[in-house]
Amino acid sequence: MAVIKELRPVLPILLGASIMLSLGMGVRQSFGLVMPSLTRDIAMSVADFAFAMSVQNLAWGFLQPVAGAVAVRRGFRPVMVAGSALYLAGLTLFALADGMTGVLLGGGVLIGMALACTASAISLAVGSRAVPGALRSFVLGAITATGSLGAVLAAPLGQALTQEWGWRAGLLGFLVLAAGMLPAAWLAGRIDRLPLPPATANQIGNVSARAALASATRSPPFLVMTGAYFVCGMQLLFITTHLPSYLEICGMDPTLSAEALAAIAVFNVFGSLFFGWAGGHWSKLALLGGIYIARSVVLAAYFYFPPTPLSTLVFASLMGFLWLGVGPLVAGSVAEMFGLRWQAMIQGVAFMSHQIGSFLGAFGGGLLFDMMGSYDLAWRLGVAMGLVAGVVQVSFALLGPPPKPATA
Repeated sequence: MAVIKELRPVLPILLGASIMLSLGMGVRQSFGLVMPSLTRDIAMSVADFAFAMSVQNLAWGFLQPVAGAVAVRRGFRPVMVAGSALYLAGLTLFALADGMTGVLLGGGVLIGMALACTASAISLAVGSRAVPGALRSFVLGAITATGSLGAVLAAPLGQALTQEWGWRAGLLGFLVLAAGMLPAAWLAGRIDRLPLPPATANQIGNVSARAALASATRSPPFLVMTGAYFVCGMQLLFITTHLPSYLEICGMDPTLSAEALAAIAVFNVFGSLFFGWAGGHWSKLALLGGIYIARSVVLAAYFYFPPTPLSTLVFASLMGFLWLGVGPLVAGSVAEMFGLRWQAMIQGVAFMSHQIGSFLGAFGGGLLFDMMGSYDLAWRLGVAMGLVAGVVQVSFALLGPPPKPATA
């Protein structure tokens, strides 16, 4: 009760950030459902579609630090509202596409730009500013938990509409859902009215963006975390982009793809809440490494054997628990190391690495499939790199030097 009372004044802000993140991520995570029918209808290859989704991730990643810096200078509300409008424009162009150009510009560039302004780095920066430090990790976990709840709506809706009326209808259904991002972004923009908590002695405060970036790039814990984050993006985007295609090749019922994505979304709620809570009690960086190792083990166990409906849903549930739990851990680590003023920008730098990995996971997976006719090499590379990243992250967190004061 005391926690609820303490959070009551900022609940509208947290609710707006959560809904904005949930709708944007839920729709975006469901794009793989339209890939089989879209590629057949407009004569695109799997690699072409994967390339468009990879461009989306690159645009998102490279523009994320820019969006974070603009939010510091101009306010979070203008950034989030503009991003929500771009999301709707991108979906419209995507749904009207008759070739590679429309898919690339709508589903790739515009939605990538929109996510830089509305997704996890911005939403979690809003949440970090709204709550006291003692509650921050758990609240970040709660916001992250809602980030895939949108897929519980988007995946079944998109699958049903696509099966009944085609992929364009599926994307128009996504457009209706995404329209809710605009009022949510406006509500979350109330964060601009709240004063920024002062930085502690070992954090950066009222300095320039260049000085803040210099502090981040001189921090070994941040650099190791950023490098491991690359593999995180590679694994997740390989799954969301290529799992529906893999299941179709294996002769599974088309509805299984939507069920698997919905299972990922549901179990992500529990995982994000758990890791948000755990980050307030144990080393956030060591927990990150544990997630990467566990994901790799689950990925190897699933793809090593022929899929069944049961094994697919078990795989999706386990991966869902490990899915976005990295969000509160990365955001909390950045806030602890560098403070809140430049959190969105610095977190965006780490996320840029994540999105380069996402590019390779989506496009590389499609390219390897087109070259070899199977996903075997793609998933084996993902497992190997995930194990290496996880072991390095855990080893550095437990045995490496402690974080030094982030002076600018």
